[in-house]
Amino acid sequence: MIEARGLSKSYGELLAVDGLDLSVEAGEILGFLGPNGAGKTTTVKMLTGMIQPASGRARICGIDVSKDPVAAKQCLGYVPESGALYESLSAAEFLRMIGSLYGMRRADADRRADRFLELFGILDARDRLISGFSKGMKQKVLISAALLSNPQVLFLDEPLNGLDPNAALVVKTLLRELADQGRAILFCSHILDVIERVCTRVVIIHEGRQVAGGAPEQIAAEHGVETLEDAFVQLTGVRDTEAVARELLVALQ
Repeated sequence: MIEARGLSKSYGELLAVDGLDLSVEAGEILGFLGPNGAGKTTTVKMLTGMIQPASGRARICGIDVSKDPVAAKQCLGYVPESGALYESLSAAEFLRMIGSLYGMRRADADRRADRFLELFGILDARDRLISGFSKGMKQKVLISAALLSNPQVLFLDEPLNGLDPNAALVVKTLLRELADQGRAILFCSHILDVIERVCTRVVIIHEGRQVAGGAPEQIAAEHGVETLEDAFVQLTGVRDTEAVARELLVALQ
């Protein structure tokens, strides 16, 4: 349901994504991992039709994103890492607008939006301006917006940011249920223990290229370590994290 073949994108001389192949099937939650600057956000923007790749092809639900971006976007919901909400609107107005963009009847969008807000515990704030919301409340509105059209494909970039533990648990449980119903979900996060618990498969990228892929326990075993976190550090980062931490302490002196 999500397919990328040979995706590449440069910003000036910086090659952000380099010939990346990626797929997420129906019923699958793919953890998409990489250090800061690895190309995750650029990849997601290409897959969702927000930017054009320099080369390669992206398909959502069989639709070529470059050739028919509007039709592709009708199939997906997206929670960006730092989503910009229209803060001069109320939560109800914002979700109604999202529903209209997906061609939903106003009554259907309002009913579903109110139910989401109720389940997230913020229905009493539905008519308040989003500008007065806390970070967690804004995140609940973003998640509600992504789910509103009942999409077959979900892109989630740090979706648990700002959520309290109860709300985060609800979202993690919901994702498993959605996958069981046949949705394809791409989940970006730096919280590796969440990725291990939620995702059925993981892809790790570094400097725009895939460096590992498979079930979390498979990746750990292939690299001779016990956890996905250890494998991630081995593949993408600082080998001696304790030494770096000590040097940071010295720098405080």
